[in-house]
Amino acid sequence: MKAVLIYRKTEIRPDGIQLEMVIWQLPAPTSDRPHGLKYRLWAGRNGKTLVRYDNESGKGDHKHVGRTEKPYVWQGMSALVENFLNDVEALK
Repeated sequence: MKAVLIYRKTEIRPDGIQLEMVIWQLPAPTSDRPHGLKYRLWAGRNGKTLVRYDNESGKGDHKHVGRTEKPYVWQGMSALVENFLNDVEALK
């Protein structure tokens, strides 16, 4: 069984920041994705990453703000999107 896309949104904001958010439901939870979701939430301008939240295999939940990578504490899918958008807003 494959991962199922459950959320996808792309947007170019008036300030020129591009957003790409995708979340998949995995067939089963894994040790590094115990919530059973795989995700990539990205914000950038001119191809340069400004903020990214992801949970690539082997790394678990984490976020990138500029060149800094920090762990991200999972609080649910709605909180994931909200926290990401808050970090994007903080760029202003």
